[in-house]
Amino acid sequence: MNLQHKTALVTGGGTGIGRAACLALAKRGAAVAVNYLRSKAEAEETAELITKAGGRAITIQADVSIDKEARSLVSEAAKEFGSLDLLVNNASITKHIPLGDLESAHDDVWDKLFAVNVKGMFHCARAAAPYMKKNKTGAIVNVGSIAGTTGAGSSLPYAVSKAAVHGLTKSLAHALAPEIRVCCVAPGAVATRGWAGREETMHRLAGHLPLERISAPEDIAELICSVLEQEAMTGQIITADCGQTL
Repeated sequence: MNLQHKTALVTGGGTGIGRAACLALAKRGAAVAVNYLRSKAEAEETAELITKAGGRAITIQADVSIDKEARSLVSEAAKEFGSLDLLVNNASITKHIPLGDLESAHDDVWDKLFAVNVKGMFHCARAAAPYMKKNKTGAIVNVGSIAGTTGAGSSLPYAVSKAAVHGLTKSLAHALAPEIRVCCVAPGAVATRGWAGREETMHRLAGHLPLERISAPEDIAELICSVLEQEAMTGQIITADCGQTL
């Protein structure tokens, strides 16, 4: 699929991987709806970077964990651009809890992480599907994590939520075929603001990886765009972790 003149929605598009994905899509000629929940200034800056470069972008605030807001988000993006061809389900949250501290994995942690990380992606995919089916083509990329494969990560609920994202990807690939392709990009450690205050740990980790580096948001964004372009691919989980799980 050539992304030029396509329309895209990126959830959590104001920062990190989301921002990089917005910029990469715009560079390929797509019009981009930048979704945010709290990062208004960052989302507006992302959109401004795109428009200053001659692209088209808008910002839309919505909580994807709430079905009504996710539907409104998709509807507004499609109305602004005339259609919706691409969805990058990037919005995710975490809670840092040592894996062995099971007592701290309270119900509210599970509920909040699953509401955003899993149900949020489902809400957006379900809302976007009718527009893509009407066009008889569309592509969705969910942003998972190697935590969903290894079971390790910032917390046990987070790892399990990302495993659910991987499963959701495969189920949606079945449910939305043949018009809509659904894949998942599963990054390892990525140098985003989530590492703020832990830069030393990040650099130490990088030294132990086969490629001796941590992925940049732009690395993941380029992979997301490449997956969106691959018309013979669906239901796949693609890992990008500089060899972290090797």
